[in-house]
Amino acid sequence: MVNSPSVLVVSNTPVGRRVCELLEMSGLGTIHLEEPSDAELREALTREIEGIAVLLHDDVKVLRYSLAAHHIQPSARLFATMFDRTAREQLRGHVPNSVVLSPAAISVPSLVAAAIHPEAAAIRRRGTQEENRWVSVTPTDENDVTVTDYFTPEGLKRYGRLGRLSGQLRAYDAGTKVLLAGIIGLISIIILDTIVGLQHAHFLRALYDATRTTATISAPALSDDEPWVLVWATIAALSVLTFTAMFAAGIVNYLLSGRHVALLGRRVAPRFGHVIVAGMGQVGLRLAEELRALGVAVIGIEVKPDARTLQLARAGGIPVIVGDAASRSTLKAARVEEAEALIAAGSAEWDNIAVAVSSLAIAPNTRLVIRAGTGDAIAETQSLFAIGAVVDVNGLTASFVTNAMTGLEPYLIVSSGEADLAVDSSGRVTRRLGAITFRGGAA
Repeated sequence: MVNSPSVLVVSNTPVGRRVCELLEMSGLGTIHLEEPSDAELREALTREIEGIAVLLHDDVKVLRYSLAAHHIQPSARLFATMFDRTAREQLRGHVPNSVVLSPAAISVPSLVAAAIHPEAAAIRRRGTQEENRWVSVTPTDENDVTVTDYFTPEGLKRYGRLGRLSGQLRAYDAGTKVLLAGIIGLISIIILDTIVGLQHAHFLRALYDATRTTATISAPALSDDEPWVLVWATIAALSVLTFTAMFAAGIVNYLLSGRHVALLGRRVAPRFGHVIVAGMGQVGLRLAEELRALGVAVIGIEVKPDARTLQLARAGGIPVIVGDAASRSTLKAARVEEAEALIAAGSAEWDNIAVAVSSLAIAPNTRLVIRAGTGDAIAETQSLFAIGAVVDVNGLTASFVTNAMTGLEPYLIVSSGEADLAVDSSGRVTRRLGAITFRGGAA
């Protein structure tokens, strides 16, 4: 801490500590508070503060600290990280001199490129969130980039559509296997019973009797003259009993599971040509949404069944398997061996490495992208998995915040060699931030 700080960083995350280091490297003093009380915040803001960065995982706390800091120091530049879009718009409206952004928006372009277009450093929307046009950004050297229009290859989109079509009415776990077995069994009994009934009645009557029998409403009167018919009726009744139990158990399991993967429609589990996003937190959800917008088939994996992002994914038509992505059975259910890429996007880096190990054991040829955020994890991950891409999400976020605190709001941050490049909307590199040795330790 220096005598005349000019930037206040409110953060209890590794990103905040990396921001402080980058700001100090840029010649700016910093005050770092984790979760200050009102008195501590006011005391820190009694000095001349040029910028305030609020970097917390809780949107409510971010909103509270941001509004309080702006009230005390209305002239200071504000940067706040918030996930909820409505809350971001409200904060921007109340604090005009502010940059309010989700960390996912900063890192997702690099993750997308690593998964589907590894020749580029990032793939980003050209304009607003609603504009369905993208550009790819490729560093040409350590101080320059090339920006070109990007169009998802038709072969990739077509293959993904076929994969989703192939996934219709396909079981993805034990519960859906039981459900489908019950449905198929009941339909088969109706068909076979109808065929038997044609020996004594016309088609409609035979179908009607078979359906009533399967529904256990009643059974047609059978003659003792044909014993084989009585034998078939007994077998059919027992089979109906079994398949009905399987169907009932399967439908209950399907309804109580949250139906994050559908058996029919948009949210089916693709069989091939898809990208797997392991870890459906803020970054994972935004990443899956961007891949879906690009026309790429996608499926998520989330270990927490009560994660609030699951409902957002369901509303967006994104299928999500609830399970441990480091488990071989979960990865096989997601068809990792037929996937175009797997992105380990969880917030815990060592969990992402565990996912990578399991993925390599099952599908060594599937492209692997790993989210990392601390120096040790990045170095060890790159040494272990040379075949995969490692994206330093915390580093990209810290570089973006540092630029915002020094008066710039870059269009994009991309990694190039040992540095991060800030790129404006025209494709010009406006700033180069060198790599730092992170002294803050792991999260």
